Amino acid sequence: MVGGSRLFLLLLLPLLLLLLGAGCRDGRRCAAAAAQTQRLPQQEVEALKGIARKLNKMDWDFSVDPCTGSKTWVNASDSNSYPKSSYPNFPVSNLTCDCSFKNNTECHVISLELMRQNLSGVLPEEVVNLTYLTNLDLSRNFIQGPIPASWASLPVFNLSLQGNRISGTVPKELGRMPFLKSINLEGNQLEGHIPPEFGNIISLERFFISANDITGELPSTFSRLTNMTDFRIDGTNISGRIPSFIKNWQRVNRIDMQGTLMSGPIPPEISLLNNLTELRVTDLSGPSMKFPPLQNAQHLTKVVLRNCSIYGEIPPYLGQMQYLILMDLSFNKLTGQIPQNFDRMVALQLQYLYLSDNMLTGDLPGWMLKNKASNKVNMDVSFNNFTGNPPNECQQANVNMVSSFSSSNDNLLQPCLRKNLPCMDKPRYSSLFINCGGKSVEVNGNIYEDDSSRIGTSTFVLSNDRKWAYSSTGDFVGNPDADYIARNTSELTLDHPELYTEARLSPLSLKYYGVCMENGEYSVELHFAEIVFTEDHTFSSNGKRIFDVFIQGTKVLKDFNIQDEAGGVHRVITKTFTTNITDNTLEIHFYWAGKGTTGVPDRGVYGPLISAISVIQLNRNHHGISTGLMITIIVAACLIVILALILCYIKFFRKKNLKGNGLQFFYHGRKTDTSDLQTRTQYFFSLKEIESATKNFDPANKIGEGGFGPVYKDVEIIN
Repeated sequence: MVGGSRLFLLLLLPLLLLLLGAGCRDGRRCAAAAAQTQRLPQQEVEALKGIARKLNKMDWDFSVDPCTGSKTWVNASDSNSYPKSSYPNFPVSNLTCDCSFKNNTECHVISLELMRQNLSGVLPEEVVNLTYLTNLDLSRNFIQGPIPASWASLPVFNLSLQGNRISGTVPKELGRMPFLKSINLEGNQLEGHIPPEFGNIISLERFFISANDITGELPSTFSRLTNMTDFRIDGTNISGRIPSFIKNWQRVNRIDMQGTLMSGPIPPEISLLNNLTELRVTDLSGPSMKFPPLQNAQHLTKVVLRNCSIYGEIPPYLGQMQYLILMDLSFNKLTGQIPQNFDRMVALQLQYLYLSDNMLTGDLPGWMLKNKASNKVNMDVSFNNFTGNPPNECQQANVNMVSSFSSSNDNLLQPCLRKNLPCMDKPRYSSLFINCGGKSVEVNGNIYEDDSSRIGTSTFVLSNDRKWAYSSTGDFVGNPDADYIARNTSELTLDHPELYTEARLSPLSLKYYGVCMENGEYSVELHFAEIVFTEDHTFSSNGKRIFDVFIQGTKVLKDFNIQDEAGGVHRVITKTFTTNITDNTLEIHFYWAGKGTTGVPDRGVYGPLISAISVIQLNRNHHGISTGLMITIIVAACLIVILALILCYIKFFRKKNLKGNGLQFFYHGRKTDTSDLQTRTQYFFSLKEIESATKNFDPANKIGEGGFGPVYKDVEIIN
C-alpha cells in the first residue's frame, strides 16, 4: 500500500510541475512563487512600493525580487559607473542591495539612485523603512514638498536632492544623522536659516546648499566641522561676514561663496587652508581690502575673487603656483603692473586669466601677445589703464584688450584700445538694431544685424560696418565646452519668433557698444525670452537665471529673472529705458553676480541671456536733423536776437549822451504847430533848458507820474 502511494506521487509530480509552470503565467501566482525565494524582507518591499507611489515611478517590476538586478531595478552597472565628483548626463535608476546577511540568505537595500528620471510627487516618508540605506540620490527630478524630518533616523552617508522643487525649511532634525558625510540640497526652493544642529555632524565632509532662498548667517557651530572638504553656498541670501572659523577646516579643498549677501574682508585665517584647490568668492559688500594671503595654498587650481573690492598690486607669488588653471580677479581695484612671472603660469597649466575692469597700469606684458601664450590661454585685460606696449588690434588670438589703455585721445592707439571707444569719424548713427546670437532679420522695417559669432570666453567682436561691438568675458563653471549662443528647440508661438530663436549667453560679463552714435537722448529696448529652460514637469524647468543690467554705467535691472518677468518660458519680455549719449558711445552691460542655479538642467547653465537690442534716438525731426543740432540752431538764434537788442540799447544811450548832457524831448500835450521842431535834425534839450521850461520842476507843472518817475509840462520850449 505504501509502495503504491509512492508510485502514485512519482507519477503525479510531473503533472504538478506542469500545472505550476502554467500557473506562473498569472502575475499574482508568479509573485507568490517569487516570494518563496525572495531575499529582501517584505517590510522593505512595501517601502519600495510606497516610494514608487509617492514619486509616480511606474516601471519597477515587483513580480521579481528587487535585489535580483533585473533591468527594471538597475539601468547602470553599479554606483561606481560614473565619477562621484559629478553627475551623469543620462537617466539613472539603480537599486543596490547587500545580500551578505544571514549567510547570504537575506538582502537589504543600501543604495537608491533615481537621477534625471523626471519623477514628480513628494519626498516619501516610506524611505525610513529602508533601515540599511546609506546612499539616497534623487537629483534632477520634479519632486516637490518639504524634506521629511523622519529621515533623520536613516543611516545614510550621502543624501542628494539637487535640482528639484523642494520647499520649506531645512529640518533641524537632520542634524542628528551621525553618519552623514555629504548633503546636497542645491538648486531647490528652500528658505529660512541653516540649522545650527548641522554643526553636530562631525563626520560631514560635503555641504551644498547653493541656489536656495536661505537667509541668515553661517552658524557658529560650523566651526566644529573639521572634516569639511567641499563647501558651497553660491547664490543664497546668506549674510554676515566671512567667518574666521574657516581656519578649522584644515581639510577643505573647495569653497564656493559666489553671489551671496556676505561682506568682506576675506579673513586672514584663510592662509591656514593649505589644502585649498578651488576658491570662489565674489560680489562681496563692505570695505575695500588687500589681496587675501593665499601663498600657502600651493595646490590651488582655480581662484575666483571677482568684485570683492580688492585694492593694491597683484602679489607675485601667484605666478609661482604651478597648478593654476583659472584665475579671475576681474572687477576689483587692482593697481600696478601685471607680475612678469605670470608667464610661468602660462607655460604650465593656466587656461583662463581674467583681469578686466581694474586699474592696472604700465606696459602690457610682451609675453601675453606671443603666439604661444595668446593661442593657448584665454586672457582678458580689458578696461584697465595700461600706458605702454600697445598692440595693433584689440583682439589678438584669445586675448581681449578692448579699452585697456588709459588715454582716450592718443591718435597712436587703435580707437578700440582707448577709454570709452571714441569715434574717429563724424558721428552718424542715430539707431541700432542687433539680433543677439542670431542671423540678420528684418522686423517692422528695421534690419536687426547679424550677431552669430560663437566665441565668447575672452572676446571682442566689432561688426562688419563698425557700427557696434561686443566684449564677452568668462567661462562656464563645470562645462568648458558650453556654447555662448542659446538655441530654442521647441516651437515659438509669439510675435517675431526670428528674434528669439537664438540668444547670446555669457557666463560672467557681456558688454554691447554702439559706436559713433550721435549725441542725444535715446530709447533702449532690450528683448528677452527664456529659451533654455522648459515649462513642463521635468527637471529642465527647475532652473533660475538671474543677472544684472547696466546702461551707461547705471544699474537699470537688479536680480533680473526673465522667466518671472515674462510669466513663463518662451514668452517675450521687453524692457525699455531712456538714456543719454554724450560722448558718441553707448554701453549696455549684462553682468552675472553669482545668483540663480548653475547646475540645472546641467552644469554650466547660467548667466545673462539677451535676444535682441533696439536703440532709437528720441525727438529726431523728419528732415534728418538730430536733436543736438536742433538745440544748437535754437541757441544760436536766441543769441543773435539778444545781441541785436543789446546793440539797439547801446545805440539809444549813445544818442542820449550827444551834445553834452542833452536829453531827448518827446512832446505830449495839446495840438500845436510843430513844424518848427521838425526842421531840427535832433530833438535834444539841455538840462538847463528843461529846468527853465518846467520852472525848476515846479510841482504846479507836474501832470502825472509813471514807472520812471514824475512827468512835467513845459511852458517855454513848445511855446
